[in-house]
Amino acid sequence: LFLVERVGWVKGQAEAPPPADGPRGLGARVWPQGRRRDAARLDEWAKDVAPSAGLRPWYHHDPAKFGEFRRRYTAELAEPGPQEALARLRALAAERPVTLLTATKDLDLSQAAVLAGLLRETT
Repeated sequence: LFLVERVGWVKGQAEAPPPADGPRGLGARVWPQGRRRDAARLDEWAKDVAPSAGLRPWYHHDPAKFGEFRRRYTAELAEPGPQEALARLRALAAERPVTLLTATKDLDLSQAAVLAGLLRETT
């Protein structure tokens, strides 16, 4: 698990949420393949904070590209639409832990880890 101060945890969707999990959000433009929506126990589907349709397939979870992915994704998150969605997540995180969900197998190299790191810096 990727522990994040005041934001909560980044965890895979398959993990059952503990009672102190707080609101659960998914930052993805499309629903993860093979995942049931009801099983995610999702509070917010934050499509506006997901990597762009061009960036996501370019990265394709290639560890060698993660540094550049993080730079490009952070730049995308600085744009007006994603900034509004980030403001909603920051408001939630200021009150209680927030759990960021991801379907990726390598949490440390996911967009959720980048997003959590950004939220940690700004909350």
